[in-house]
Amino acid sequence: MKVITHREISRNHRKLCIFETPNRYLMKRPFPTPEAGVAVGIGARRGVTSHEVSDAIMAGLCDAGIDLADVRIFASSRLKEDEPGILNAAESLGREIVFLDDETINACTPPSRSEASRFGIVGVAEPSALALSEKKELILKKKKYGNVTIAIAR
Repeated sequence: MKVITHREISRNHRKLCIFETPNRYLMKRPFPTPEAGVAVGIGARRGVTSHEVSDAIMAGLCDAGIDLADVRIFASSRLKEDEPGILNAAESLGREIVFLDDETINACTPPSRSEASRFGIVGVAEPSALALSEKKELILKKKKYGNVTIAIAR
């Protein structure tokens, strides 16, 4: 599924996010008022493309009811700092990305278990978002979108 727009559409005083599939449009559930200054944590499989990452970010934002304009920063683990797909997606979306060291990530207590434990860290998406958020509150627990995992915190 590819996000083609992140505009809000008013329908019965509710806002919806629209996705396009090859054959039809699908409407997602109504979403709440956007939050300002959120941090988006990004985890991904090796070799992920920038399109996969961008699409996952936009889908996660839509699921959380957040507009791209309200994203303050993207974050991930230092394990991902050489992934061109993540770097290029952040650049194309016009936001800075910070890669956090293991100590910073392990200082967080994410609510979800992670496969990243095999690398000696408690996770990637959730702890990265939490580490750079102001209120240390997850708006979107980690969610997989294909080869990319997204978490959003305020």
